[in-house]
Amino acid sequence: MLPPPEEIKSALEQLLPGVSLTLDAGGLIVVPNDLVAVCRCLKENERFSLDYLANLTAVDYPAEQRMDVVYHLYSMAKKHGPVTLKVKLDRNQPVVASVTPIWRGAEFQEREAYDLFGVRFEGHPDLRRILMWEGFEGHPMRKDYVVEDQDVLG
Repeated sequence: MLPPPEEIKSALEQLLPGVSLTLDAGGLIVVPNDLVAVCRCLKENERFSLDYLANLTAVDYPAEQRMDVVYHLYSMAKKHGPVTLKVKLDRNQPVVASVTPIWRGAEFQEREAYDLFGVRFEGHPDLRRILMWEGFEGHPMRKDYVVEDQDVLG
């Protein structure tokens, strides 16, 4: 059985001295520099075995000049989860390490967050647009994105 978020936080802090974690609405806030270590520990530690990244997305907070990357992790081996991780990034420079080396399934999800929100994933094996065409201006899921005029013939 998966321990509650408070116990997961405590266990991670013991396993990874110096890691900075906070709790927020049942999820764990991870600083960008600690993300890879935390994810690797959650996957490889027998207590958690979070071997499945079910979802990776971004959330735009323009009023706070912040963008969050959100991860939902499960254990297929132990049949438990989810554990939610959030990484808060500067909206003007949203950069975080790729978790593709940890969960191969992150590859397309990181490309989607890059394409639609503009989050850069350092170390990603093939970071390029996945839904929009090359040359497309902007990131359409950002709240300040302005849709171009669709009625160009009318």
